[in-house]
Amino acid sequence: MSVRLAAGRTGEVIEPSAGRTEPIVGHDVRIVIITGLSGAGKSNAIHVFEDLGHFCVDNLPPALLPRFAELVLRSEGRVDRIAIVVDIRSGAFFDDLEAALRYLDDLGMRYQILFLDASDEALVRRFKETRRMHPLAPDGSLLDGIHAERERLRFVRERSHRILDTSDMSVHALREELRQLFQSPSTAVGIKITVESFGYKHGVPIDVDLVFDVRFLPNPHYVPRLQPNTGLDPEVRVFVLQSPQAIAFRDRLFDMVEFLLPHFVAEGRSHVTIAIGCTGGQHRSVAMAEILADHLRARGYESRPRHRDIDRR
Repeated sequence: MSVRLAAGRTGEVIEPSAGRTEPIVGHDVRIVIITGLSGAGKSNAIHVFEDLGHFCVDNLPPALLPRFAELVLRSEGRVDRIAIVVDIRSGAFFDDLEAALRYLDDLGMRYQILFLDASDEALVRRFKETRRMHPLAPDGSLLDGIHAERERLRFVRERSHRILDTSDMSVHALREELRQLFQSPSTAVGIKITVESFGYKHGVPIDVDLVFDVRFLPNPHYVPRLQPNTGLDPEVRVFVLQSPQAIAFRDRLFDMVEFLLPHFVAEGRSHVTIAIGCTGGQHRSVAMAEILADHLRARGYESRPRHRDIDRR
């Protein structure tokens, strides 16, 4: 999830605890503070952290960092991975960053500062390509704005935990680098998968990435005792999946999907929808979607089945 500004409940003012010196002992909260030069890739970076499951805040005024930190601590573990972009867009408020970081140190909160840098030449090229104005040079020289920003960011660059030079990085390369650096073991596979069953007579879903047709499999619709049930019923699943053609198709389907998914991850995809269709969407497609979702979960992917037409007759 990504938001523009942190806030408490309606009407609530979250005041930092004045003069706190002892660390708070409690939930394991990890914060990544993303900063750096305009045009160095901060917008792409926050999208990666969102895909990795972080609670993301873009353009947070540094003075709100202490309030946001205490709000996170009050969540009692419901929010434990956070990525925050703090940069020169805060204007005069950016000068509050040093004091805000000292407050996080006093709280005992774990945080990393990720600084994105790039050469003057790369930044000039990117600004010209996007035709955007530099925040410190709305009416003046682009290079003057870049140099002024470097100077204002000097202190935070010096205390950064990681500095990435994105001068020669494509968007794809930056995203992959950040995934390698910051993904946790639980997100290491790096992609969420929905396996959706559907009926061709109700139309092919338009929001899917891969479509497989299983109308060639034995159809329980023509077996009176099975017709009222769905592919979630064990007897229906056995009927559908025990045939030689179903076994051969299943094995090839598993191999194909396992081959494709790492390439989707490398491309920067965070979610893939695989659709499996039969005539009505109640029997064959449901059974095959269930076993594919189970198979992918067993391989470490975050996978869930969804049955669009299971209740339509």
